[in-house]
Amino acid sequence: MNLNRSALLGLLVVLFMGLNPDYSFAQAVSPVLQRYQKLFIRTALATKPEVILNAVKDPDMKGNLGAFFDYTLSFVLQYADVLKDDPEMIKLAGTIASSAASSGEPQNRDALWRLFMAYRDTETRVAVLEALAILGKGDSRVVENLNQFLSNQNNVYRSGLIPDYAVLAACIKTLGQLGDGSSFPVLFSTMIGGYPEEYAQLASQALGSIKGDLKKYLIDVIRKNSPVEKLAAFNAALSHKDFTPADMGEIAENALDISLSYIAPLETDQKSLDELRYASIRVLTEYRWSRATTLVIKHFYRLQTNYSNGLVPKSAFIEAIQCLGAMGTSEAAQALSLQLGLINSTMERTREFDEELLISVIEALGNIGDKVAFDYLLYIGYLPYPDSVQTAARDAMNRLKW
Repeated sequence: MNLNRSALLGLLVVLFMGLNPDYSFAQAVSPVLQRYQKLFIRTALATKPEVILNAVKDPDMKGNLGAFFDYTLSFVLQYADVLKDDPEMIKLAGTIASSAASSGEPQNRDALWRLFMAYRDTETRVAVLEALAILGKGDSRVVENLNQFLSNQNNVYRSGLIPDYAVLAACIKTLGQLGDGSSFPVLFSTMIGGYPEEYAQLASQALGSIKGDLKKYLIDVIRKNSPVEKLAAFNAALSHKDFTPADMGEIAENALDISLSYIAPLETDQKSLDELRYASIRVLTEYRWSRATTLVIKHFYRLQTNYSNGLVPKSAFIEAIQCLGAMGTSEAAQALSLQLGLINSTMERTREFDEELLISVIEALGNIGDKVAFDYLLYIGYLPYPDSVQTAARDAMNRLKW
């Protein structure tokens, strides 16, 4: 069996030399590079790692290591299908990646990523990730590849399978070292993905290493990630003490927008979206973020229908009314006036009304102070409402702006 393996390796070396004219020794840029290429290809597989290490330590190889690693990476990649499970090849691949981390060049990044995808063993993959943490800075392709890989690992974990935790940890650390803002959503997803605490903590540390606009990053998560992660990002924003009222208004506006438009595939997802929607309404009310008026009106009409059908509690509908009042816009006043007209019409026909709901509409119209509400408020005086409602209506009319 050893003889067969040796014969196979010998044949592969011959094929490598014959099928790679770009790496022919005649094409070598410098004599020292040529010497190490020749030594690498002619030595036994078990001895090749030693050639790598010697080349790295040789001062004459300075300036040639990028080309040398391209050469050696080409070798291990070309025969990955045949030898990717061979212990000596795995050791060689890991040695190349580890050495490239400290002595390679940015030109080796693409080949290193191909090595990562071709060799699935832990040793090689961790070595490649550690190399890319150094060589991959500023390379959007490297970051995109790593983001996608980590996202896939998160999906694997959610499906009930166990990922390679050593590789997972190395990927998280690498993204933290690269510090690219595009990694924020996937690292956030990893942090709250239910992994053992050790890996959640690593993701949290990696997130802390990313510099830039935290507000933008959280909005990205709210807009792009799963409903559970959207809600977690919004709650993270609520707990962040350095955001200004304008920051929180913008975050809540985005949260309301996505929670109104996102189609939830699962009931649990819908619960997270509903919670996000109601939480964003409370924030918009608190900060009187009038830029979100159109969205708040859309939320109000959805709640109006759901409340009339008994699908949402009265408290949620009242919060929607209060949020319209906080918008302070003519559009909000128009929506509330129509609601007051509906209540008055029902009262006129049936003598039935909900005082708490009615008072909340009246007070919201008073808060806005738009004269579009005058006729609707005035009509309350012609209906048999109790004194508490009549007084609230007069107070609201006195606050209208003419």
